[in-house]
Amino acid sequence: MHSNQATARIKMLTEMGIGPVWLPRYAEASHEVGGVSVLVDAGPVHIEKSSFATVVEPSIDATGETKVNGVAWLDELLVPDASALPLSVVQSVSEMGWDDLEQAVTSCRACGLCAGRQKTVFGVGARSAAWLFVGEGPGSEENIQGVPFVGAAGQLLDNMLLSLGVRRGDRTYIANVVKCRPNDQNGNDRPPVADEIASCLPYLQRQIALIQPQVIVALGKTAAIALTGSDPDTPVTQLRNKVHIVAGIPMVATYHPAYLLRKPREKSKAWQDLCLAQQALDGKAA
Repeated sequence: MHSNQATARIKMLTEMGIGPVWLPRYAEASHEVGGVSVLVDAGPVHIEKSSFATVVEPSIDATGETKVNGVAWLDELLVPDASALPLSVVQSVSEMGWDDLEQAVTSCRACGLCAGRQKTVFGVGARSAAWLFVGEGPGSEENIQGVPFVGAAGQLLDNMLLSLGVRRGDRTYIANVVKCRPNDQNGNDRPPVADEIASCLPYLQRQIALIQPQVIVALGKTAAIALTGSDPDTPVTQLRNKVHIVAGIPMVATYHPAYLLRKPREKSKAWQDLCLAQQALDGKAA
């Protein structure tokens, strides 16, 4: 990143109120912005090319609380069973256009999540987007509105998009691994389980095929593991800092915005991930 670009980006991030916390920790050069000396990116990130790795899901706080502003965080994930859907259904989905695909999601009853949904959350954004962001699944507010990433986590995601010079719907598409809200017997958000992921994954795979994004950003452990097929015990920390290839498209894993609300100091790592995704999009990741 050139120094003038870095300066402009730092100023923008500072104005958004997420300034220095978003700065990459590997930066070495310094610049002065608005009278404040800050670090700037000193050069491209080197990525170790390796096979799919592992992740330790962020630790739960001392109270055992796993939700932020009503958004559940990930505790565990099971590998989806590819045989959960009949082959004929998967083949049918793989041939759908946008309108048929959205209608199929709206009327889907392939798993038990349909019983508790108010609205399906298909996705939102440009259908020829360069950036595809994939989260875990809808929460309570998304279930009501039918739109992915609303509330505090959605606002943070919007700020993350702004830091890349794009906006929701502008060269971006936002989707989830599952299209209906997973919730437990007490009505609380929870991560989707294996059969739920397997039932919904063909829809996401078709969205990827239709969009043909230049880069995919997996937001959190569930999305990263579902997209890469990694072992469910793989921690996000080991899936980060690598460019994975999903359906021939570069994919970078980062932390879920809900986790970043709980652990704001980790935003600098998420910023590194976004820089890596930008480099992958530009064809500069090594």
